[in-house]
Amino acid sequence: MNRTRAAVLSAVGVAVVGGAGLATAGLGGGNEPAATHSSLPPATAKVERTTLVETKSVDGTIAYGGTSTATGAGHGTITWLASPGAVLHRGQSAYRIDNHPVPLVYGSLPLYRTLSTGTKGTDVEQFEENLAALGYSGFTVDKTYSSATADAVKRWQDDLGVTETGKIEPGAVMVVPEEIRIGDRKANVGDKVGGPVLTYTGTTRVVTVPLDVKYQRLVKKGRDVEIVLPDESTTKGTITKVGKVAKEGQGDNPTTIDVTVAVRRQRSLGNYDKAPVEVHFTSSRHADVLAVPIGALVAQAGGGYGVQVVENGTVRTVKVETGAFTGGQVEVSGDGLREGMSVGVPK
Repeated sequence: MNRTRAAVLSAVGVAVVGGAGLATAGLGGGNEPAATHSSLPPATAKVERTTLVETKSVDGTIAYGGTSTATGAGHGTITWLASPGAVLHRGQSAYRIDNHPVPLVYGSLPLYRTLSTGTKGTDVEQFEENLAALGYSGFTVDKTYSSATADAVKRWQDDLGVTETGKIEPGAVMVVPEEIRIGDRKANVGDKVGGPVLTYTGTTRVVTVPLDVKYQRLVKKGRDVEIVLPDESTTKGTITKVGKVAKEGQGDNPTTIDVTVAVRRQRSLGNYDKAPVEVHFTSSRHADVLAVPIGALVAQAGGGYGVQVVENGTVRTVKVETGAFTGGQVEVSGDGLREGMSVGVPK
C-alpha cells in the first residue's frame, strides 16, 4: 500500500548537498561500475513514494502591524490620554483637550478644514457617514453639509458635553481607518496641543518578517506559511503583503524586504505581543515522487548518480536522475526503480 509523507527541509541543507559535493560527503566514489555484484552494503533503506516540500525557516515577530502617530490640532491643554494597549472604536475618545473629548471617526481623509452649513466635498460625506453610524439621523448622507447635518451635529455635541456649535473644526475629532489599539504616549497630561499625542496600531496581530532579499522567490501574496510560536506550538498564516522597497543591511546584516503574514486564528497566538517566532516559507512542493535517503546516492564514473538496489542477496547499481533535495531525502527516478525497493546506505 502506498504511503505519502511530507518531508520538510531547510533551504540551507539544499545548498550544502549538491553536485560533486555528494561524492566528497561520503556518498560514493566516482569509479564505481554500474554492475551487479554480491558485496552487500552495510545497511539498506526503502525507496518511498512521498511528497517533498522545500521550505526556508526565518525569524519574525508578532506585533499589531504598522504604527501611526496622532497629532493634536487647534489650541488647548491635554487633560487626559488613553492608556497604552487600550482598544478604541468609533465614537470613543483617545484623548481630551481642555477636558473635552476628541472622539474617533473612521475614514482615510484627514479633517483639514472646518465643516459647517454649506460646505461641500468628500470630507463632508465621510463625516456624515460616521455621524449616521453613531446613530444620529435627520439628514442625508451626501457631499453637502446641510442645516439638517448641523442640527444632528449639535445633538452629538450635546451628548459629548462640548459646546453645541453645529460645526466640526480641525482637531475636534481623530480620523483613523478603523478601530485602533493605543501604542505609546507621545505627550503628557498638561502639555499644550500642537505636536504628537500618541501612537496607535490596528487591533489584529500579524507576523512581520525582515526577509533576506536572496529568499524573495519564496514569498508571494496569498501563499500559506507555518508559524512556530515561542512555546513550540504552531499555527497557520497567509502572506498579505510583500515589501517593494529593500532596506540595506549594515555591517554583516543582509539587505531585507518586509513581509507581513496574517494569522487566521488569533486565539492561537495567546497573549503574545512583540514576541519572536519562526516562519516556514514553502518554495516548492514535489508530490507523488520516489525518494531515497541522500546517503543512498552513488556518484558514477561517467557523471551523474545511481543507487545500489539490493535484491535476493545481490547488489546492482541503477542510474537515477535526481530532483529535489529535502530534509535528508532526494527525489529520484530511473528505469526499473520502484517503490518498496531496498537501496544501500551508509550505516
